[in-house]
Amino acid sequence: MQAFVLSEVRGPVGILTLNRPEVLNAWNAPMRARLVEALDALEANETVRAIVLTGAGDRAFGAGQDLNETKTFDPDRAELWMGEWERLYDRLRSLSKPLIAALNGVAAGSAFQVALLCDLRIGHDGVTMGQPEINSGIASVTGPWIMREMIGIARTIDLTLTGRMMDADECFRIGLINRIVAKETVMEAALALATELAGKPPVAMRLNKARFREVTEESFRECLKAGIRNQREAYATGEPARMMEEFLAKRAARKTA
Repeated sequence: MQAFVLSEVRGPVGILTLNRPEVLNAWNAPMRARLVEALDALEANETVRAIVLTGAGDRAFGAGQDLNETKTFDPDRAELWMGEWERLYDRLRSLSKPLIAALNGVAAGSAFQVALLCDLRIGHDGVTMGQPEINSGIASVTGPWIMREMIGIARTIDLTLTGRMMDADECFRIGLINRIVAKETVMEAALALATELAGKPPVAMRLNKARFREVTEESFRECLKAGIRNQREAYATGEPARMMEEFLAKRAARKTA
């Protein structure tokens, strides 16, 4: 059975790797659940003082939601799907230890959101990031919430409605990537930063992170309620399934061309 998330510990740093490289580390329910479990374990491990999250392979941190899963949803399953994201996002937001994203290629849709929920992001000049969910018929709610908190409403509207992807330079200019390094040194740089943060006073680190969560908690809960409402309405119309089938067909045609 495939291990959807790999976990290891190097000194004071835990490393988690999203491990579905054959589909660019796209999310499915087992990978979401396994990531929560792995984060729980590192949070409980007193020797671990910082965490790095990355994706397997050299093409993607994560391509977002696996459309082969969501294209079959009905409104009830869509609501359960939102609950799965709530559990993962809650776990990310409640960590007492600093979390660094080591970006290796594409970070799209929900993988983009997970990257933004990390405390710091290190990438290379080939990284692309964005919220292309509209192109596959998925209404965005959690994405606009976290983007608005970080880059403001104007850019959030642009990225949500166009579905365009940003290159690494744009991401760096607007603060979504904190450091750009050579592609082959992304993990090395992420581990160095994680080791530095692991040496910070742990009580102050925990309290600082808890305060960041507090100031965004009300808007986070509101966006989850809106997400359930919007996904139920969207899936009841059948539009997401039609758009996902069309998107997957076009992608398959490009691969065989």
